Amino acid sequence: MNFFNRQKTRTPAETVRSLRENIVRLEASSAGEGRKRTVEEISRLLASVKTSLTGEGDAEPSPDVIAQVANEVYAQDLLSLMVIHLGKFDFESRKDVCQIYNTLLRRQLGTRSPTVDTIATRPDIIFNTLKGYANAEIALNTGMILKEMLRYEPLARILLYSEQFYTFPNYIENTTFGISCDAFGCMKETLTRHKPMVAQYLDANYDRFFTMYTTLILSANYVTKRQSLKLLGEILLDRANYSIMTRYISSEANLKMMMNFLRDKSRNIQFEAFHVFKVFVANPNKPAQIATILRRNKDKLLVFLKEFHNDKDGQSMNRRLGLP
Repeated sequence: MNFFNRQKTRTPAETVRSLRENIVRLEASSAGEGRKRTVEEISRLLASVKTSLTGEGDAEPSPDVIAQVANEVYAQDLLSLMVIHLGKFDFESRKDVCQIYNTLLRRQLGTRSPTVDTIATRPDIIFNTLKGYANAEIALNTGMILKEMLRYEPLARILLYSEQFYTFPNYIENTTFGISCDAFGCMKETLTRHKPMVAQYLDANYDRFFTMYTTLILSANYVTKRQSLKLLGEILLDRANYSIMTRYISSEANLKMMMNFLRDKSRNIQFEAFHVFKVFVANPNKPAQIATILRRNKDKLLVFLKEFHNDKDGQSMNRRLGLP
């Protein structure tokens, strides 16, 4: 028997510890054959950790093994290390990291979500995941992880109430199309999934939020402008945001902005702006300045609405304004 060729079988917990050691080694290594071997070993170990959590083939994972792996991941600070060093991993390893994160985040013990609880004590993990949008190589991977985090209110709250939330426009405006759309999707998730929490935030931070959000509405980028107008309509028409809607449609500047969008060369921009504009018109308690602007522009608006999309919303608004 050749004892030199026998390899010791690692326990799941030992595999996690070995993964941490190799990530730390990778951080300190320079380019060369040694670094390549470390990257390959990390790939093998990540695949092993993923299999321990998700099972292999038709075989279900062992709950005891999942618990061992999860506890060791928390203890070794791998949730942070995997995100920080994701750009140094190979393509398949990045996919495995996403799968590991998603599986751990969805793990529950009774009513508890241990991974959510762990990340809630380490906001830097959320913020470093968001920063992944600055790196085109890993942006869509970290975007997947972030979107999974945002399913959970404690983690969404941390991001929404942070300074880092206000970096979303940078990632939306100054990245490639795919990354921009992904970043916008995560911002939308932050603003729409946990409605009572978001309503409370918007009410307390109205001026700062809408100052930022208006930059997206006025973006020179067509997709950003259209997405932002559509999301604005969703936010304002959500029942949980009634007080925010009331405040928004009391602003002359906001009304004038929507009326300008009604003249946009894009019919799609006009359409999204109309869904916001109609809230100003339908408000039975219009402030005097809003009513004055609408009366002053009545003839132009009537001409516009006659030519506008002949859909149910348009017909409803025509009736409100006394049009056929």
